[in-house]
Amino acid sequence: MKPTTRLRAALRQRRQPASFRIAPPDDDELVALLTGLLDALPDENAPDDARDDARDDKALADAATNLWRAQRRLARDSPTARDRQTGRYLRSCRDALRYAGLVVQEHDGDAFHPGRSIEVLAVQEEAGRTAEVVLETVRPTVYRHDRRIQMGQVIVAGPAVNTARSEHAGQQHD
Repeated sequence: MKPTTRLRAALRQRRQPASFRIAPPDDDELVALLTGLLDALPDENAPDDARDDARDDKALADAATNLWRAQRRLARDSPTARDRQTGRYLRSCRDALRYAGLVVQEHDGDAFHPGRSIEVLAVQEEAGRTAEVVLETVRPTVYRHDRRIQMGQVIVAGPAVNTARSEHAGQQHD
């Protein structure tokens, strides 16, 4: 205890009649007791690693997704000088995230099979297709240090039902 704190405590005790005064505690015993009690309590300010990691993963996935969307939008339009400069800034942000262990994977044009770990939002039938292909990535898959933190969402294009049935029927006759 600071000397001024002890002095104030003693003066507060002296204002009371002697029968109401509380004897000062032995500092060594009190410090040891309080230290033991404080050590036994969980620290409320200490981060809960699992909860913080999940929050960090969500925030990083959201940032990476928004960065990916901004880059796609800039690439889609005819770029002006300002758009090219903005694209360079976005690329440097993407590179910084990649350096930190964050990988953004889009699936446009990839072959699709039901075992893939992506969420299919819609399937469009297209005549002339022989296999299912990812037509558009709505939300990319995001990995943090080789661990998926966001599942991608895609639209898949597949063969028309009539075409698939007629091909199937032709294979059965052979």
